[in-house]
Amino acid sequence: MASPSSFSSQNYKFNVFASFHGPDVRKTLLSHIRLQFNRNGITMFDDQKIVRSATIGPSLVEAIKESRISIVILSKKYASSSWCLDELVEILECKKAMGQIVMTIFYGVDPSDVRKQIGEFGIAFDETCARKTEEERQKWSKALNEVSNIAGEDFLRWDNEAIMIEKIARDVLDKLNATPSRDFDGMVGIEAHLREIKSLLDLDNVEVKIVAIAGPAGIGKTTIARALYGLLSKRFQLSCFVDNLRGSYHSGFDEYGFKLHLQEQFLSKVLNQSGMRICHLGAIKENLSDQRVLIILDDVNKLKQLEALANETTWFGPGSRIVVTTENKELLQQHGINNTYHVGFPSDEDALKILCRYAFKQTSPRHGFEELSECVTKLCGKLPLGLCVVGSSLRGKKEDEWEDVVTRLETILDQDIEDVLRVGYESLDKNAQTLFLHIAIFFNNEDGDLVKTMFAESDLDVKYGLKILENRSLIKMKIFSNGDTKIVMHRLLQQMGKRAIQKQEPWERQILIDAREICHVLEHAKGTGWNVHGISFDISRISEVSIRKKAFKRMPNLQFLKVYKSKDDGNNRMHVPEEMDFPCLLRLLDWKAYPSKSLPPTFNPEYLVELHMRYSQLEYLWQGTQPLKNLKKMNLSKSKNLKELPDLSNATNLEYLYLIGCESLIEIPSSISHLHKLKTLGAIGCINLEVIPAHMNLESLQGVFLGDCSRLRNIPVMSTNIKGLFITNTAVEGVPLFPGLEILDVSGSRNFKGLLTHLPTSLTTLKLCYTDIERIPDCFKSLHQLKWVDLHGCRRLASLPELPCSLLTLEADDCESLETVFCPLNTLKASFSFANCFKLGREARRAIIQHSFFMGKAVLPGREVPAVFDHRAKGYSLTIRPDGNPYTRFVFCVVVSRNQKSYKTIPPSLLWRRIIAQDEGYPVEVWSEIGDVFKYRTEHLLIFHFDFLEFENREIVFEFSSKFNHFDVIDCGAKILADGSIKGSYESGSDQAIEDEVVFEPSKAFGDEKDDDCCIL
Repeated sequence: MASPSSFSSQNYKFNVFASFHGPDVRKTLLSHIRLQFNRNGITMFDDQKIVRSATIGPSLVEAIKESRISIVILSKKYASSSWCLDELVEILECKKAMGQIVMTIFYGVDPSDVRKQIGEFGIAFDETCARKTEEERQKWSKALNEVSNIAGEDFLRWDNEAIMIEKIARDVLDKLNATPSRDFDGMVGIEAHLREIKSLLDLDNVEVKIVAIAGPAGIGKTTIARALYGLLSKRFQLSCFVDNLRGSYHSGFDEYGFKLHLQEQFLSKVLNQSGMRICHLGAIKENLSDQRVLIILDDVNKLKQLEALANETTWFGPGSRIVVTTENKELLQQHGINNTYHVGFPSDEDALKILCRYAFKQTSPRHGFEELSECVTKLCGKLPLGLCVVGSSLRGKKEDEWEDVVTRLETILDQDIEDVLRVGYESLDKNAQTLFLHIAIFFNNEDGDLVKTMFAESDLDVKYGLKILENRSLIKMKIFSNGDTKIVMHRLLQQMGKRAIQKQEPWERQILIDAREICHVLEHAKGTGWNVHGISFDISRISEVSIRKKAFKRMPNLQFLKVYKSKDDGNNRMHVPEEMDFPCLLRLLDWKAYPSKSLPPTFNPEYLVELHMRYSQLEYLWQGTQPLKNLKKMNLSKSKNLKELPDLSNATNLEYLYLIGCESLIEIPSSISHLHKLKTLGAIGCINLEVIPAHMNLESLQGVFLGDCSRLRNIPVMSTNIKGLFITNTAVEGVPLFPGLEILDVSGSRNFKGLLTHLPTSLTTLKLCYTDIERIPDCFKSLHQLKWVDLHGCRRLASLPELPCSLLTLEADDCESLETVFCPLNTLKASFSFANCFKLGREARRAIIQHSFFMGKAVLPGREVPAVFDHRAKGYSLTIRPDGNPYTRFVFCVVVSRNQKSYKTIPPSLLWRRIIAQDEGYPVEVWSEIGDVFKYRTEHLLIFHFDFLEFENREIVFEFSSKFNHFDVIDCGAKILADGSIKGSYESGSDQAIEDEVVFEPSKAFGDEKDDDCCIL
């Protein structure tokens, strides 16, 4: 039977009424159709119990009117029955009066025979009409003529009846869903979500499937599920949306009674029978095992709920679909649900659209609200719930009111948002709640292994706790290619965590975050006590605080201390006594702008795992050798007065050392040679750094960042495992051999002379910007892993040798001496940028343009579209008219000139529209970033391609423009390419596609050849 929720609004009792001649089709075609329809949940009127008479009775007329679709099966003997002919007349009257859908099947009869009443069909019609009046004959003849003109399935044209019937069923389902719910029209991103879920549902499969929609609170799971229900419910015999399952409690029941109670509520709803009573847990199977059902179980948070309502797929009829929405991925694993759609956060663009939809009732910001809208979107962390709630609250507000909201959002969580997010937190046990709060306050975006080390001495099972939090969608564990993990918690969940701490009683707080409370504790050494494990002290809003020497004595279990400024005004409001006693069990010390020249002499770093002292006034940390076996991360960046590092001999587990902007540091101590677990050394901007210890082999070291160390002249051998070496703007003249090096950046190092004499084949990225190199050796072509080369600003570089085939990007902007390039450019997929390279010779320009005809892109100076582009036009619009051949591939050339009035705020983007004549689905807009137009000194050519466009004999208009008015389009052009034509000419070295009168040697570089020796490793 049909679900009232599915069909009551249309007042249709049946999906389909079939008009047919029984002896012809009942035991064959019709029985197969009925079976397929049952599988697909299509309800069909059954005439078996109706007594046939000379005229169709009221019950049959009513059945026709109560059906959404009528299918007329026209067989050879159909017209032999006046009953069938009267049915047909009634059906066509319903089509005219009620908009009923009529479908046809021509079963062994030609449609023209039906239309003209000839052949065997005509003979049967004449025999029937012989006993009737002329008026009846004309009425039936008109009806047959009309129905024969309705396009349908012709049985004679099908080789397989089963496949034909499956198609008919799909057509019926499509027509039943032709007017779906409009409730979610305009909802940003909903179509993409539904498309992915429908793919998982595999609706044509007759098996029963359970599919999950998972994601964090507020991400939009319920909204997506409701939209899915509105779209698909008509395809099923029964459908039911079970909401608020999280709110279902035992309410005094034991487990069996709870499940029984849930099944009673469920069956009452799905069968539309209020107050159902059942006596065993097999009731769902008894009632639904022969029904094709769609069930949505929303906000499931207990395994018992799934066991009660969908424990076995055998409970439901073939083709049934059960959709479960939940935040708890562990629950899905326990129930064996493997088909899961994970709802992700929207893109920046979609998030802004969601906000604007609620704030402005449109998908873009109103004029004057652009920056405010982007700021609010960022503060909401792209969470759809937050965007919806905050956007609605901003509707109709003025700019100053928006600014007030932005200020509040930085520190205060909206109550409606908090109510939703807090549910997941409150479902956790005490240990998981404790871990959640510590992550929210101290360890968001932190390395997973480091956090485990933080709690190594505690009773907290961090590994299990992290798994619980991830399964409940309260955190996300990002896994990197090197195996490292990072814990990520959404910004709004962080705020909810702070609110949870604020609501705790003072005596039960393990973490202090209230600045006034912390001031009282530190200034008077009173309050709190043994229970405090962490302090997060934001000093932005305090006037001044002087810490007592014994302030931490009453907190012997304090392990995590963080002092910071959420808004930095440059003032130092902290006064720390020189002999202050730090807690001896500290594992995290994160103190921004520490005001003293050193840590107190009593400071004990034995348990310290992480030390952050950015922007400090430190000149040194401590004297002598300290126990540092637990230390994994040290960050002293921007401590401009730091003159020396301590002895790190005992820091054998240190993995990360950051000294960025330590301008007074002259040398890195020799004790660094003991740091065999060090992965990253960052010392960018250490302008006085001169000495790095030699003869080291730090086996774990992979990333070395020494940019802007302007006095550094020598890079010693530090490790044979370094993957990335960044020595920009230094005084180094060469680098030692690093066999596994993947990224080398020496940009701005003008003294660099040992360039390219030793290059490992592992190299993928090479940046030589603003160096004084004059040429690149021929061995360059042997770097088969190289993907990206940046040469911009190499003003002495005159030629380019043969490039490796692996190359994807070559940036050579502002190479003002560059004249020649090797030809052919065999880097088939590479993008080239030669902006402001005004000395490029004719042959070099031709080679670059020819290269872009295959798969690449190119930017180079030019004032007009080259003649090779046989479709050209002045201005921004180009029309291509049909020539009888299908369009397969296009190469476009656009001449652009920088708009002098434009401002360098957003990356320049080329926007182009494609308009195809006689196609309602167009125009289509495409945009892409095109490089730094702001530095183009004159007009430039932008060359790019578009593949696999096949619209034979149809006019196409292309329009090109700057998305943000950064530049003007002067000319545009296109060339149509046939598949394989360019590839063939390219591989053969032919340049006929560019300039017929010029022939060049494909294996020779343009310009003088010189021998060059280098070593490829």
